[in-house]
Amino acid sequence: MKVTDTTLLNGRTKRQVPLTKMGFGGAPLGNLYREVSETDAQAALQAAFDAGIRYFDTAPQYGLGISERRFGEALARFGRDNVQLSTKIGRLLLDCEPHEVTPEAFVNVPRKRIVFDYTYDGVMRSYEASRERMKIGNADILLVHDVCVFSQGSQEQSDAKVRELFDGGGYRALCELKDAGDVAAIGAGVNEWQVCEKLLGLGDFDGFLLAGRYTLLEQEALESFLPLCEKRDVGIILGGPYNSGILATGPVEGAKYNYADAPPEILERVRRIDTVCKSHDTPLIAAALQFVLGHPCVKTVIPGAVSAAEVRANVEVLETPVPASLWSDLKREQLIHPDAPIPSET
Repeated sequence: MKVTDTTLLNGRTKRQVPLTKMGFGGAPLGNLYREVSETDAQAALQAAFDAGIRYFDTAPQYGLGISERRFGEALARFGRDNVQLSTKIGRLLLDCEPHEVTPEAFVNVPRKRIVFDYTYDGVMRSYEASRERMKIGNADILLVHDVCVFSQGSQEQSDAKVRELFDGGGYRALCELKDAGDVAAIGAGVNEWQVCEKLLGLGDFDGFLLAGRYTLLEQEALESFLPLCEKRDVGIILGGPYNSGILATGPVEGAKYNYADAPPEILERVRRIDTVCKSHDTPLIAAALQFVLGHPCVKTVIPGAVSAAEVRANVEVLETPVPASLWSDLKREQLIHPDAPIPSET
């Protein structure tokens, strides 16, 4: 499997967005958990482009604008027409006093506070601010960001934000931007497939950026959500293929799962998966990254990176040969869903 292999995200107006099999996730370049130097950030972006990666994803949240500004500098070098770009709406970044800054998991951020806003005005203001930060005329894909329970804190809050998106005109704004040709595709970027399924029942979306909910560890989405995506011709941009780290590091002490220390049952399951991988002389990380691309709805996978070396490592992992017998052994050991599509079948 090659990074430069291309696939298509089809929009409801049949405008196609070509995506490379591997994209570049921009959250780490917003100084996620630790500061990333400008030099390293630009080197990572350049290494991705040089490797043939042509899909780049970012968001206002990532470093309160830092990631988008860094993307803008890189896009000026790459040429805007040479890449596919997604960003997100839902968080407005407002000037504030130092004690009001809301950095979330990002460090050394600008003096901004986040206000969730999924209304018509909120969508338009967010998109305009993103274009200004990146110094571009348009994005290719515009995603509703974090209306899931994980990000909003409760089912009630998630439901309220979804209502705001539709009752407050945010969805109408997205449709207007797409119908006018300002973006080619609309969708949502979230941490849970359940809210994606809900959104599909309320509107017409082209794709979803789903973080961590279809992985070598988790395939619950095969029961209802992914079949619905196949039926509706909805594409998936797959983020978080390593479940926050454990599928990259293996079941080591302190391994992370869903942004926290992995519980014993997850450590044991990963240990069993890793044993099967080792029996086929295959790194766990390679199996994890390539497994998700076996599903026909998954159009691209977007691991993050904070340096050129990390980008090159991601490319090597994607292009590592994985024997078909590994997947059949994982199914025989009941370590992956029996109906999970696998790369050798697609």
